Amino acid sequence: MFEKGDEIVYPNHGAGVIIAIETKKILDDKKQYYIIKLSIAEMKIMVPVEKVDEIGIREVIDSKEAENIMLLLKGEKSEMSENWRSRYRENMEKLKTGDAFEVGEVVRNLSLRDREKGLATTEKQMLSAAKQTLISELMLANNKDEKESKNMIEEIFDINDD
Repeated sequence: MFEKGDEIVYPNHGAGVIIAIETKKILDDKKQYYIIKLSIAEMKIMVPVEKVDEIGIREVIDSKEAENIMLLLKGEKSEMSENWRSRYRENMEKLKTGDAFEVGEVVRNLSLRDREKGLATTEKQMLSAAKQTLISELMLANNKDEKESKNMIEEIFDINDD
């Protein structure tokens, strides 16, 4: 069980901090909820404590693992399907795991492919969402702000989304 103040990752939403643990009564059913403030977008979400494993919520990586993510981003592109639908499906499965290294692999592979051949619109959206998830985790792992974390990734791929 997580505690107030723990830094966590909510797959597909990114990293954040548990700001409270509250018991709520909804339709005569009392449940405990984590109130999570996400690092990016100033959004708060409520997650039932009992669903944490099912959702895949985990602790934020540490600074050493963040260094390893940066090395992964600088690595070679993995083998990917030429068919964008198959690629999209494979990448979606990786993102659903919530694993920082899987998310990093998606960011790396799609960024390199975009630079080489371009991406379909849905893949561009996927890349953007994956980058935001990774940025939010790197912010907490490295104790940096959003801009610094975003720049770390963009420098690797010589891109500027501004």
